[in-house]
Formats: sequence, C-alpha cells, structure tokens
Amino acid sequence: MPDEQLGALVTVLDLVRSGTARTRPQLSQVSGLGRTVVAQRVAQLIDSELLEETSAVVSTGGRPPRELRFRAEAGQLLVAELGATALCVGIADLAGTILVEHEETADIAAGPEAVLGRVEELFDGLLAARPSGGPPVWGVGIGVPGPVEFAAGRPMAPPIMPGWDGYPVRERFADRYDAPAWVDNDVNLMALGELRVGLAMDAADAVFLKIGSGIGAGLISAGHLHRGSQGAAGDVGHVAVVDDTSAVCRCGNTGCLEAVAGGAALGRQATEAARAGESRFLADRLTGPEPLHVADVVDAAAHGDPYAVELLVRSGQFIGRTLATLVNFYNPSLVVIGGSVAEAGDLFLAAIRQTVYRRSLPLATRDLRIVRSSLGERAGLHGAAFVVIDELFSPDRLAEWINHGAPAGFPGLTGPRPTG
Repeated sequence: MPDEQLGALVTVLDLVRSGTARTRPQLSQVSGLGRTVVAQRVAQLIDSELLEETSAVVSTGGRPPRELRFRAEAGQLLVAELGATALCVGIADLAGTILVEHEETADIAAGPEAVLGRVEELFDGLLAARPSGGPPVWGVGIGVPGPVEFAAGRPMAPPIMPGWDGYPVRERFADRYDAPAWVDNDVNLMALGELRVGLAMDAADAVFLKIGSGIGAGLISAGHLHRGSQGAAGDVGHVAVVDDTSAVCRCGNTGCLEAVAGGAALGRQATEAARAGESRFLADRLTGPEPLHVADVVDAAAHGDPYAVELLVRSGQFIGRTLATLVNFYNPSLVVIGGSVAEAGDLFLAAIRQTVYRRSLPLATRDLRIVRSSLGERAGLHGAAFVVIDELFSPDRLAEWINHGAPAGFPGLTGPRPTG
C-alpha cells in the first residue's frame, strides 16, 4: 500500500477509534483529508470489518450522515500481568476493555516454565469459557516484574526472577496462540494503563511509581511511554539511597531504594522487630517460622502500632527523596502512586508528598499532583492490552496485516518494523 494511502487509512481509523470523529463529514473536517479520500478509506475499513455504519445522526441540512463505529469486538487480546507474588490474566477487546479476568497468588521465583505454564492454563480456560464462535485472538500482552528488552521481548538479568534471563517469553506465547505477542516491564504497562484509561489521560508528562515488593517507575513523555534505548528507563528501585552495606538488595548491590523502602524490605524489618519484641502487634502476627509481609505492616499501622507507623513514614521519606530527584530532573505534572504498598493509607502518601515538595524546586512542583492510582491492580492489565493495540494499529504493523483482514495467524508480526 502506498505511504499516502496508508497514512490516510491510519488517520481515519484512529479518529474513529478515539471517538474524535464519527461521520464522514467530521472525518474530512478534522483530518483535512478530501471527501473522496475519506470515503475510500472508510470503505476499505468497512470491508476489513474494522468499522461499521450505525444509525444516522441528526442532519444540519441535506441527507443525514451515517455514524461510524469501531468494531472493538472483531478480535480479542490475551493479557497478563505477572508480579513477584501474584499474577493476573484476562481477555480484552480491541478498545482495551477488560472483558474477563482472574487473579491468584504466584511466585515469580518458581521460574518461567512453572509460571508461564500456569498462565497458559488460565488463558486456555478463559478462551474455553467463551461462547462458541468467539472472535479470534489478535494478540497477546505480557508484563513481568523485571527489566525487559522490549525489541526482543525477553527479560534481561531480572533481579527477582531467577531462571528468566533471556527467556523467550514473546516467542512462547506467539507460537502457542498463533498471534503476535509483546512483553514489557510491568511498571511500564501500569503507566500505559493510567495514560489510556486512568488519571494520566490528560497529562502529557507523568510518572507512575509502583511500590510493591519492589519499586519501579514508568515514564510518560509528551503523551507517550518512554522506555529508553533498551527498555530499562525508570528502574528507580536500584538507585542508591544509603551507604549501609547491611541493606543488601536483590540486585546484588547494597543501599538500593528497594532494599530499604520496598515491600519486601518492610516485611523483613517488621519480622525482625516482632522477634526483638519492638512491636506487640507484629509479634502477635508472627505465629510461626513464616516471615511477615507488607500487608501485616499496613494492618499494624492502621491499628495505630507505633513501630509500623514509623516504618511506613520512613519508607515514604526514602521514596520521596528519590521521587524528588525525578521531579527536579523530569518535571512531570502528575505522579501516580500504585502497587500494594500504595494502599498503606494517607499517612504513607503524606510522607511521600511532604518529602517531594520539600526537596524539589518550587517551579517543578508548582502544578504537580501526587495521587494514588484509580485503577489499582487493573492498571497493568489495561496496559498489557494497550501495548498490543498500539503496536497492531501503528502504520507499519497495520500495513503488514490489513490486506489479510486480521493479525491472527501472524505470530511473526512482532519482528523488526519495516524500514524504507
């Protein structure tokens, strides 16, 4: 397809998908394309079953135009977000709406065969539960809790994922479901989810900070996810914040933010305090050899336990210092806080906010908002859907499959984008 035709096709499709234009006259007016070009591209998209005509809208004179609708139900996406201690899977439509989902505990350290095997079982179960004759799988989106080389779709030296280094996650799912697959860091997907359907929809420059077992950031720049050259942008959990050599991080270094302020660190510190008799509440929770978790710290703080409150405030201050560096360097208008520790309550969020505002330049914080995620645990699933949607409907990818009607059956679509 000539570049000019492809460009017009993508423009028309994007305007209808986003709801910016719903009729042919609106498409011509908003895009600047001629009516004949719009009519040709709309016809092509209707023939491809990506668009359909619906009822006519009220006319301002002459024949009433027919409204156009993007057929989000034409295909479905398999999406999964893998965390350190849990996984969530689902099916989404082509508009990024999560149609069905399932969450359960999991141990990412069990290795790729065990974890991904379980993900496949859950995917297969969700697909089997659909009505017969359901739409084909158009793509798969997977998030993992570690650095990912996005172009290759493989985790690279992930600190908390033994056995995953270089594992061909993308190829595994693409081959199994005969559809293109994309893999990204889980925090990037959470940031993308917030950008598309969450609090960051109107923020051109934003930071999503996940505070769970580990700590990581997803960066939104000029309305787009910023991954960096290899996909490692935003890995703030391994920024050194103390010189304490006893604070050993899972990455092998000492003094990392994650090692002193992440969920795993809070659980470890709470366990030590319980055994030392520094917290009656936490000591009562420690009933056996199993260590405490961050949820125990959050619960203890909610019950007014002084030691737990101190732990959360100190964690918030450490995180706030690192975040202040990002704010000064990057100057976002919005910071969205997510992850399991983010549910610790207003005291924790207040400690982060106070530290950021105290340690950042006045100009950088003049219009800055620091808020808790509105999507919660579903941010990553939404992001997994949109990473696939963005790729499938990008000009280069669309050109590869549009004449075939659908990307189903093209697992190699994730290869290097065509050039020249």
